[in-house]
Amino acid sequence: MTPFTSAISALVVAFGLSPQEDVAREQVDLMEVNHFYDEQGRLVFDQVIFYDWSADHGRHMVRAWRLVKNPAQLPQRDWKDGGYVAVWQDGEVLRHVHGKSMRETWTQYDPELIEREYLPKEQRKELRVVKVERPAAKVASAP
Repeated sequence: MTPFTSAISALVVAFGLSPQEDVAREQVDLMEVNHFYDEQGRLVFDQVIFYDWSADHGRHMVRAWRLVKNPAQLPQRDWKDGGYVAVWQDGEVLRHVHGKSMRETWTQYDPELIEREYLPKEQRKELRVVKVERPAAKVASAP
């Protein structure tokens, strides 16, 4: 182990960070970058919608969605493993979602909202919840 690697490892342990545990890794069948426009053609919002294939329904079904707050959240081609990857800070967790395929749409309707007619939001699989535990801060004792 190099001195640099040792120093980084020591910092990670000291601060209670566990890179493997603090990254929520997911796999979906399809990611959609949707640009939603109003009736006047003005951009209202951009979102990434995550889908899984449902053999029972013979179609992709929405699993989850996130508003795009930063262009860095947009899925990028994964040249190493194939497909696409979206990585972003989701609360206290770094979320890493790999999709087999990706599409981009420009609509005057919200595909995620329409999808609720087929599968209510409460019945979706959603992205998994990851609890991040940080060690309690040390409190200085009075002399």
